[in-house]
Amino acid sequence: MTQNQLISEIKRKQSFLCIGLDVDLNKIPEHLLKEEDPIFAFNKAIIDATHHLCVAYKPNTAFYEAYGIKGWRALERTINYINENHPEIFTIADAKRGDIGNTSTMYAKAFFEDLAFDSVTVAPYMGKDSVEPFLAFKSKHTILLALTSNQGAFDFQTKTVDNKQLYKQVLETSKTWQNTENLMYVVGATKAEYLADIRQIIPDSFLLVPGVGAQGGNLQDVCKYGMNASVGLLINSSRGIIYSSNGNDFATAAAVKAEQLQKEMQLELSRYSKSS
Repeated sequence: MTQNQLISEIKRKQSFLCIGLDVDLNKIPEHLLKEEDPIFAFNKAIIDATHHLCVAYKPNTAFYEAYGIKGWRALERTINYINENHPEIFTIADAKRGDIGNTSTMYAKAFFEDLAFDSVTVAPYMGKDSVEPFLAFKSKHTILLALTSNQGAFDFQTKTVDNKQLYKQVLETSKTWQNTENLMYVVGATKAEYLADIRQIIPDSFLLVPGVGAQGGNLQDVCKYGMNASVGLLINSSRGIIYSSNGNDFATAAAVKAEQLQKEMQLELSRYSKSS
């Protein structure tokens, strides 16, 4: 999927919602555990109930790898179901990969070719030659960890080195790499106050923003400081949507929560268009 196609979908749905499909068998409705593939059964129901309200789905691969080959097969079934039934949806493999060149190439092949995701999250710590193999894939997107939503982000990401915070060095250095038109960035919603500075460095890039909902991030603040002329935001909510209920009505409850966020996003889009 191209960035222009993603922007068109945001405008059509009046939504920049990304739903995280982080499936924990200890949290899904008990009746699904009787299914042959409970993870896929849960995901399918969530997708069927919410696909018209969101523009992206983001499975965190840890929640599939934890269940071994059965989990990986459920991930494959999930991404195939989205691609076959809702090809307009942007898909994100939240895998946080990043290694030396040859290894990164193989990771990229796994997610871009075998599983056919549109994008994958990548850690920048090992630098240029660990990221550019992902960027080499045409019409695929690499989402670089820039400033994350967890408390531990302050351990390194905001530390000042040579009079510049580390996350800003990551942003500025990444702009010098090849095929940067394929770059997006992760910026946590709990760090909304940093978005104004971030937009000074990467004004046109898409930002994947986790942390709205269960982690306490504020949608209005993220939009105020992070939205650009192309919207430029994918706001992720995982637990706050998919675990809205653990009963038979879990998919309906998820749709209600997703629609609440979509309506808030529609309002933010209207506000932005009036002020610009």
